[in-house]
Amino acid sequence: MTRDQGAAAGTSDVDFGGLEPVAPPPRLSDTIAERIRDFIVGQNLEEGTRLPSERALAERFGASRPTVSQAIKTLSLMGLVESRRGSGAYVLRRPDKALGTQGQSLLSPTADNLEHLVELRLWLESLGVQRAIEQGTEAGLKQARSALARLSDSVGETSTWIAADTVFHATVVDLAGNPLLTALYEQVHTSLLEYEYQHWVESDRVPRWLAPDEADSQMALHAPIVEALERADLDAAMAAVRRHNDVMREHLLSREA
Repeated sequence: MTRDQGAAAGTSDVDFGGLEPVAPPPRLSDTIAERIRDFIVGQNLEEGTRLPSERALAERFGASRPTVSQAIKTLSLMGLVESRRGSGAYVLRRPDKALGTQGQSLLSPTADNLEHLVELRLWLESLGVQRAIEQGTEAGLKQARSALARLSDSVGETSTWIAADTVFHATVVDLAGNPLLTALYEQVHTSLLEYEYQHWVESDRVPRWLAPDEADSQMALHAPIVEALERADLDAAMAAVRRHNDVMREHLLSREA
């Protein structure tokens, strides 16, 4: 009997004897995403390497092509893979073998902790920006400009944009020079993105805020961060980061509704 059938039969209020119900198993697409991630690490694939086709990956991992497609989208949320229309999926950057899935349960968005996670993301990015301005290296500014240019070049391609967006924010935080801060930020950021873009992963429906005619609005949320870093203007940088975070919060709440 399925859970839905059990509910229909009036058996949903089960006495677990004080025990919490067992959490549902992970989605198959998430499992395949982790296996593709392990494949990238295990094969020592360099950035820019083209992944096998979705058909080949489906055969390799014993999954359907739609499941592999969802897994590729999940990896794009992490900024690890980008899909190029008509060309395939490519390694955008190599996964950190040390990150794994530790803390995933704690950082998984729910109705109770969503606001707290959004606030935590803001704190982490704000700290990264503050330290980046304090250090103020030209090499760091060059990385930020490059990440912004990649984002601009990705306009109109949903998967590529989302991957570039993750890389952009991770690059900004990484300018602080603390890899643990970057790793924690990426876990929080990716967890929120997985929640925000769940419908896109599962149904390929592009969110309204990523429509091509919203490109200018999206870039207007990101460019001021780099411009403030270039001027070493901490107040402007903090305001730009907060503005982006506020808009992301609106998207998350509209997704929740």
